[in-house]
Amino acid sequence: MSRTSRWLFVSALLAWHLTLGWGSSASPGQADVVLATMQQEVQRAQQGLGKLDPAPYFLSYLVHDQSQAFVVGVQGAIVNSTHTHTRSADVVVRVGSPELDNSHEQGRASALSATLLPLDDDHDAIARELWRLTYEEYRKASQAYLNIKTGKQVHAQEEDTSPDFSQEKAQQNADYTEIARSPEQQSLEKMMREYSSYFRKYSHVYSSAAFISVQDQRSRFVSTEGTHVVVPTGVIRLAIEAETRATDGMELFRAETFQGRNLDALPKPTEIAMRADKMAADLKALRDAPVAEPYAGPALLSGRAAAVFFHEVLGHRLEGRHERGEREAETFKKKLNQQVLPEFLTVTDDPTQRMLNGMDLSGWYEYDEEGMPAQRVDLIKNGILKNFLMSRMPIQDISESNGHGRAEAGRLPTGRQGNLIIASSRSEKDSDLRGRLIEEIKKQGKPYGLYFEDIQGGFTLTQRSVPQAFQVLPVLVWRVYPDGRPDELVRGVDIVGTPLAALNRIVLTGEKTEVFNGICGAESGSVPVSASAPAMLFSEIEVQKRAHSLNRPPILPPPSAAGSSNPSNTQ
Repeated sequence: MSRTSRWLFVSALLAWHLTLGWGSSASPGQADVVLATMQQEVQRAQQGLGKLDPAPYFLSYLVHDQSQAFVVGVQGAIVNSTHTHTRSADVVVRVGSPELDNSHEQGRASALSATLLPLDDDHDAIARELWRLTYEEYRKASQAYLNIKTGKQVHAQEEDTSPDFSQEKAQQNADYTEIARSPEQQSLEKMMREYSSYFRKYSHVYSSAAFISVQDQRSRFVSTEGTHVVVPTGVIRLAIEAETRATDGMELFRAETFQGRNLDALPKPTEIAMRADKMAADLKALRDAPVAEPYAGPALLSGRAAAVFFHEVLGHRLEGRHERGEREAETFKKKLNQQVLPEFLTVTDDPTQRMLNGMDLSGWYEYDEEGMPAQRVDLIKNGILKNFLMSRMPIQDISESNGHGRAEAGRLPTGRQGNLIIASSRSEKDSDLRGRLIEEIKKQGKPYGLYFEDIQGGFTLTQRSVPQAFQVLPVLVWRVYPDGRPDELVRGVDIVGTPLAALNRIVLTGEKTEVFNGICGAESGSVPVSASAPAMLFSEIEVQKRAHSLNRPPILPPPSAAGSSNPSNTQ
């Protein structure tokens, strides 16, 4: 199961806040103590552990030197302001052979152990921690390998007999580009005071916050294959969120997120203020909107809504990990070179693309967490399935990585999405899509259709022990009537369905591509992702009522509105 959301970015920030920090910044003319220590220890471990039985055939170290400034503002005041420094290490040990090792099926967790390393560039201190963790990881891996070999003797043969690890060329990359200096903590606090104060004037907004995270990282990867990769990354992420409650207890939420490589790439305060006012107006309208009823019929998704829809419904099922294993549904495993989408749609995943339509893409990276260079992958061309997103775990018919082995620190990488991009050869002007939706409503004799303006996230199920279903969580949904009545905002709507049916009900698309940036959580942890798509007209979308609490809204007005005129009443 996976879950993606722009507002889940906030919880990811809170988690990263505990794990990120400054690291060494060796330049081309300086010795990199950390890298040299990693290379020395991985070679020493290979020589020493290689004499044991069972012996490891592969070892790797991944070290993240990370820094993060993190500030949270609420109602114009700072509630959290921290600047953290850490250096973390992931140690991978594979025992056996590439054909069968300790990472096989349920043994995946045995292939990696993680720890914190000293922040000082102290060779002996770093080497000691790597030595300790490597041996602990070897003990775990060797025991798991023996259990897996025993299980092979008593279990029936699996359908997919692909190796557990792919053979790849060694990679060398040493990028010591200086990371831009982080903004002063005081300037970040000033921003969060300003941005979080925007909601103070709205009495119907019960809770709100503004978050900013400035992350700088230098990653080092070495392995016994001879790979050594050093890459820097840096990103600033900003989020504002607001929440209210309807009289029936339904929680209503709006969020906006932004990101860039520096502060200048973020929107100006005037634009943030306009977004906050729009969010507050949306929440007020949603409080008064009727609750939606279960429905199946024509629907139009905005570009951003369609991007989230494709990420959840299609993207996760194109991740190679989900096409192998007795527990996985393997939705598209037997469909290579077959039509899986309407012929006018093409899908790629390109983590090498840093921007689209002037927006930074969250899923950009240079090398994945297995030391493999990021690659553009043509997944579906003119509706025909061509490839999957691969880590170094092969699947039937695909034996090599394509640079999509992704994970957060402390997790074993697996094939994951980066920048999912949907293109169409059957498009019309976006201004004409509403008319086409009305035509489809009349054609089917439906009383109304639905327009999905914005979506906050969703989740999907990919294992065969549960129904192969998805649930996408819209926040702004409108009923569109074919008789000319004004559109009607509704609340409490979830898009539901099964992937193979839903994906083949797309009729046409708009021209403009819109971008959704977010954080995706799955088996290898939370990673930044992006999806982009044009608006899409569906002949049928199914929705259900959303579960909600029965807690009443607050009885007393908020203190700022008590005894004074309420600015929100005059909006």
